[in-house]
Amino acid sequence: MYDASLTERRTAHEFVRDTLRRAVLRGTLAGGTRLVQSEIASELGVSTTPVREALRDLATEGLVDLDAHRGATVHQLELGEVREIYSLRQLLEPEAMRKAAGTLDEKVWERADDVRRHMDGETDNGLWADLNREFHGILVAGLAMPRLCSILHNLQDGAAPYVGLVLQNTVELRSQANREHAALMDALRSRDGERAAAITVDHLAHTVEALQFAHDQLTATAPEGRRGGGQEGEPTEGRDA
Repeated sequence: MYDASLTERRTAHEFVRDTLRRAVLRGTLAGGTRLVQSEIASELGVSTTPVREALRDLATEGLVDLDAHRGATVHQLELGEVREIYSLRQLLEPEAMRKAAGTLDEKVWERADDVRRHMDGETDNGLWADLNREFHGILVAGLAMPRLCSILHNLQDGAAPYVGLVLQNTVELRSQANREHAALMDALRSRDGERAAAITVDHLAHTVEALQFAHDQLTATAPEGRRGGGQEGEPTEGRDA
């Protein structure tokens, strides 16, 4: 089930965390899947201790839900949570990119553009989602506005698992996002704050549309007892209502 070949083995904890993260972001582990520590440990050739630590990390990232009685399950797409995250990003991120156009250091721009170019050639959903998170994080970190940066980093971290989930259902999102990232980098290099802000508005709106589509697809194909999971005010399997 798990492809560990793409993960450089460091500590056992990091190895398990990275392997599970990619399995979730690729769709190998679908939302709602139970993650049994002993089974994961056996398949990856480690003890249950690094598995337990890895699951805690993934819960912090929003990829896994931990319950004292039901154990660990892969987080499911919840439309209410998506809307909250992206409504806040749509308020703050365009303004951040408007400011970045006038202040972004050349070295920061080059780092972000290097990640962007890697994304252009990446076809693995899990790796692309990791790079996408890094790309947006670099641009935000380049701002001399620590409180805004902290808020946006938190929102981007919250969005990351949803980007991975939507890639499983909307292949076009990756190529569209690559084009929009290239346009954003061009606007930032040209010091065109208004264009950078407008591109960011469109980019986030397109992602929300893709997330809505992915949610509808998942709802349509879910078993009868699980349909509607993730809607605001409705219970989702593996989570408290």
